[in-house]
Amino acid sequence: MGRELPAAQASELRAPRHVGIIMDGNGRWAKRRGGIRTQGHLEGLAAAKRVVKAASDMGIQYLTLYVFSTENWKRAVSEVGFIMGLVRQYLRAEMDFCRGNRIRVRHAGDSSGLPADIAGDIASTVRDTESFDGMQVILALNYGGRDEIARAVRRLAAKGAKMEALGEADIASCLDNPDVPDPDLIIRSAGEYRTSNFLLWEGAYAELFVSPKLWPDWTGADLAEAIAEYRNRERRFGSVAGE
Repeated sequence: MGRELPAAQASELRAPRHVGIIMDGNGRWAKRRGGIRTQGHLEGLAAAKRVVKAASDMGIQYLTLYVFSTENWKRAVSEVGFIMGLVRQYLRAEMDFCRGNRIRVRHAGDSSGLPADIAGDIASTVRDTESFDGMQVILALNYGGRDEIARAVRRLAAKGAKMEALGEADIASCLDNPDVPDPDLIIRSAGEYRTSNFLLWEGAYAELFVSPKLWPDWTGADLAEAIAEYRNRERRFGSVAGE
């Protein structure tokens, strides 16, 4: 496991404004230790807490965590139930941390497809933290990039928008969190080189960082490593270097 990053060193890093993280590898982490998948999810929650704290200390303004995708419902009912329980635990247990660090919690995804109690807990946390002016943590829960775009188009249709006249700005204005800037950096743990339906619209020009380390082993030092590499890249957004 990597060491935690000293606060003084963290403050010296020029952090990207918005970081998205695909938190992958919980099941493999547990399997390698002879355990069951739920043990990996429990350790993954601990890693998420460490990384949220580190991101806040580094001055990241927006952090989107891929918690549960629209495809994850295909998993065993027991595993899905355990993950939902962890979400509830996180939302209730971390309110003091959010208050102390002025962290605003937001949601991305289709809340209508969540269990009523989970949707209620999310709505309460979003409401209770909406005035906080620190880092914004967006929980992508029952989220899929394609689903988000489809829901945005349906919102436009409900407003009576003329489909033939739609532009990119129209669709962007109806995404789940239209005021949140596009991610500068998308991180994926566990060595998989795919985006898995995460922030498809918003992440069109995000820099990608893939780490071989499984998510439960992540610390603030791993986040710092990803940001350090990001700082050495030249973002061209389709242009040619030097123009």
